[in-house]
Amino acid sequence: MRDRPSACQLTLVLTVGIAAVSTSAILVRLATAAAGAHGIGFSLVLSASRLLLAALMLLPAWRSVHRNQPTSAAWRYAGASGIALALHFVTWISSLSYTSIAASTTLVTTNPVWVALLSWLWFGEQPRQRTLVGISIALSGGILIGLSDTSSTSPGSQPLLGNGLALAGAWTFSLYFLMAREAQRQGLGVGSYSAISYSTAAIALLPLPLLTGASYVGYSPLVYGYILLTALLPQLIGHTSFNWAVRWVSPTLIALVILLEPVLSSLLGYIIFAEVPGLTVLIGALVLLTGVAIAVLA
Repeated sequence: MRDRPSACQLTLVLTVGIAAVSTSAILVRLATAAAGAHGIGFSLVLSASRLLLAALMLLPAWRSVHRNQPTSAAWRYAGASGIALALHFVTWISSLSYTSIAASTTLVTTNPVWVALLSWLWFGEQPRQRTLVGISIALSGGILIGLSDTSSTSPGSQPLLGNGLALAGAWTFSLYFLMAREAQRQGLGVGSYSAISYSTAAIALLPLPLLTGASYVGYSPLVYGYILLTALLPQLIGHTSFNWAVRWVSPTLIALVILLEPVLSSLLGYIIFAEVPGLTVLIGALVLLTGVAIAVLA
């Protein structure tokens, strides 16, 4: 059994993770704008390329997979989490072509509700009453942010479709998150787990862009630069940080920390794209952070 990391180490890893993940929507929007492409085809290209690059970066971790001698259950959980991760990126990245950064990132981070519900039904982990209060408050803030998204600079042309895709992204991410924990509990280290999960997701996604008529070639170097950054920052650093932390703390707690993503992403959206959040967005962010604090203290 590995020594439990200190509270300071866990805090540092989660802080770095949430900062890295919050760049995801920005990099997707920048890549989409640089490519001049919108819709499911280019979203599949982004998703598959991001996961393929992340999997390649983790190739050295394959050496430790067999050395750890994971159980067959660990392999199944890791593979299933890869499929869930692939579906998460297809739905969420596509949502950014139809709705704003604030609405998309808010809805995709509603996963604490689904994580808590699945943990309760699947593993019998009944959340504390104060945790449920924190979840309710945090989600109320998230809803305020989403409903007040009226920025005239937003490219959202079909917000209902985009918001639905973002919500589907939350459901699939919740499955991915819980399976990540179970795979590690069954004996896989974070590097080995991530290598299996990311590789499975990449293999599942690679042929799909071609079926929609999209291509992996023909884009400017700037587009490929943004794709590389999505693999390095939000994927390799961000997601792997959460995969490591979920071994030591409740997945519901980590999911609540991830609720900070829409706040940071919206701030970056304002700085880079001049997507100006209204007063209600700011109030929603304050409510969200209050909910996170209550849940953490619980």
